[in-house]
This record gives sequence, C-alpha cells and structure tokens, in this order.
Amino acid sequence: MIRDTSAQDRRIEIAHPRVNKRWIIIGATSAAVLVALVWLVPSVARLISAGTSVSVASLRFGEIKRGTLVRDVSAQGKVVAAQAPTLYATAPGTVTLLTHAGDKVEKDQVLAEVDSPELNNKLQQEQATLASLDIDVGRAGIDAKQKELLAKKTIEQAQIDRQTAAREVERKSLAFDKGAMAEVEVLRSKDALAKAELDVTHAQADSRLQNETAAFELKTKRLALDRQKLLVADLARQVDLLKVRSPVAGQVGQLLVQQKANVPINTGLVTVIDLTSLEVELQVPEVFAHDLTIGMPAEIAEGAQKYKGELSAVSPEVVNNQVVARVRFAADKPAGLRQSQQLTTRILIDERPNVLMVERGSFVDTGAGRVAYLVHDGIAERKAIQVGATSLNAVEIVSGVKEGDRIVISGTDSFNGAEKVVLN
Repeated sequence: MIRDTSAQDRRIEIAHPRVNKRWIIIGATSAAVLVALVWLVPSVARLISAGTSVSVASLRFGEIKRGTLVRDVSAQGKVVAAQAPTLYATAPGTVTLLTHAGDKVEKDQVLAEVDSPELNNKLQQEQATLASLDIDVGRAGIDAKQKELLAKKTIEQAQIDRQTAAREVERKSLAFDKGAMAEVEVLRSKDALAKAELDVTHAQADSRLQNETAAFELKTKRLALDRQKLLVADLARQVDLLKVRSPVAGQVGQLLVQQKANVPINTGLVTVIDLTSLEVELQVPEVFAHDLTIGMPAEIAEGAQKYKGELSAVSPEVVNNQVVARVRFAADKPAGLRQSQQLTTRILIDERPNVLMVERGSFVDTGAGRVAYLVHDGIAERKAIQVGATSLNAVEIVSGVKEGDRIVISGTDSFNGAEKVVLN
C-alpha cells in the first residue's frame, strides 16, 4: 500500500507580529501628543508673555458702550416736616396740657397753658401804676388850664390898671391945662401909667412862661404814661403767651412734659408737625456733596409710584463721610405720609449724552481712574485710561478704550500691577 501525504500536511497559521501592535500604539500616542502641542503651544506662549494668571470666575467684565450717562445719587430717605416747631414755656409755672399726641390742630389753636402767678401779679401791679399815671396826666392838664386862666386874669387886670392910669393921666392933664391942678400931679399920673404898662408887659411874659412850664410838665407826665402803657402791653403780651398756641396747622407730635408739671422758663412743652410741607431727608456720600445745588430735580419713589421733587437744602457739615440733604415734593405728594416714613429718593445731578461709558466697578478705585485692563484673546492687558463723570451705576471713559472693548471692572489687586495677565 502506498502511503499518502496526509501525515505530512499541516495547517499553517498566519500570525500578526507583535511589532505591528507596538507601532500602532506609538502612532496613536504621537497623534495625541501632536494635538496637545497644537492646543497648548498658544497657551504656553501666553503664559510666557504674561506676568501672571488669574481665574475668570473671580472677575467681572464690562463692555464699553456709547450712550447717555445720567449722574445721580440715590439713597433711602425719611419723611420729615419742613416745619416742625417745638413750643416752649415763656415763663416758669404750672403747665396744663389741652391736647394729646397725634391730635390734628389748627393754626393759633391753644395747645397748653402755663399758670404763672408771678407774671400775672406783675401785670396787675403795672396796670395799677398805669391808672395812677393816667390820673396824674389828667391832674396836670387841669393844673395847666388853671395856670393859664390865672395868667390870663393877671394880664387882664394889668390891662385894666393901665387903662385906668391912662384915663387918670388924661383927666389930670386936662385939669392942669385949666389951672385946677398942679403939674406934679400930672407927672405922678404919668408915672402910674408907665408902671401899669410895665405890669402888662410882665404879666404877658409871666403868662407865656407859666403856659410853657405847664405844657412841659403835662408832656413829661404823658411820656411817663406812654412808657407805662408800653410796659403794660408787653406784660399783657407775655401773659397772653402763657397760652401756648400752634403756629401752624398740622398734627401734635410729642408732649414733652407731664400734665400739671411745674416747669422753668424755656422748657419744651409740645412739638407740632406741619403735614402740608413734608420733605425727604437723606444721607448723601461726601463725594457728591460739591455737585449738589439747591433746586436740582429729584425723583421720590413710594411703592410703584414716582413723584417729582427738587433739592431744597444741603447741610454744610460732613458727618461720617456723608452730608444731609433735603428734597421737597415739587407738586403732588403721596397721600397719608407719616413722619419718619422711609422713601427711596434719587437726585439727578447731571446728564451727558453720547459718551463712552462702562458699568461702574472697583477698577475705578483700584486704578485711581487712570488704569484699566483691556481683555482680548484670553489676556487682560494694562491700559492707561482717563475717567470722566461718574454715577452710581456707570463711569464715563474719556480716553484709552473704544466702543465695544471689554475691560475688567472688578478689583484688580490680584493682578499685582502686571502689564499682561492670563485669564483661565
């Protein structure tokens, strides 16, 4: 039997050499490294060119836009009365309160009375003195008339004596001419006439002096009477002021003393609030103080409603880096406002149209308004800028950037003043 070749045939397996797998792994790894290098090279280049790197999550950015910058200051204010007088005791005494806190009152309504026995007694004494001086003036007037009549009587008597003397001279002269009387008698009658004429002259002079004296005395007493009238009127006014009246129509704020309290002079008794002239008082940061001008427009918000107002007063004193300002309602005001009610108030300082501006942030203080970091391609680059007007929400950029640029508006202390910073 001839043997076949089945024993010699065998299946040959085609094996993939290990070297082929190794090359595949090497190739894949090389491709991955190449891709990584392509991605990392720019970042490495940025790292090399930048001084430091900062996380984007810790920063805020703003875009430079063109628009109208409204400079304003907004603060929470409280309602105060433009007129809120405090009424005081004008003399020591016992107080009787005639109203209660919260009561509505009219102008000149009596709110309290002060019982001052000392002042009332003084008024009565001066009134008695006034009556006495009035009597003295009347008596002086009567005396002046009596003196005037007496002087007139004396003048008339002297005139009669002169007339008698003149007739005697005429009679004796006629008798002398007829030889019935001696010349010496005629001369005596003439002397008597001259004396009578002199008496008339003196009587007239005395009458004028007496009238002037009487008029002077009467005037003196009348002046004393007028002075006393003024004194009594002033005391009457002081007594009337013991009735404490409201100077305005409004509402009683506080009672500052207890009923029937014994108070000294100038003690506060009652406060009154004029509800017709309410204003909003607010604290304004000192940085805006030099920009505030009386009459500036304002906006007062009460809930969803807004009311127009104007700046009415600015305190000249700075306290805790703030100044006190007051805003009055221009026309309409909310109904039912109460003292110390909180209202949001906005004062419009200035309006600048068509300017480059960006959202306000800490970069203004960090860079003193002269430096900002311009963001492009993942790098923040230090740029010199010039800041113009500022508001609570925005800042005007005068130079250094253009519209559409993005800058870092948050604080840049972590940049350490580097010229370039990588943002990652």
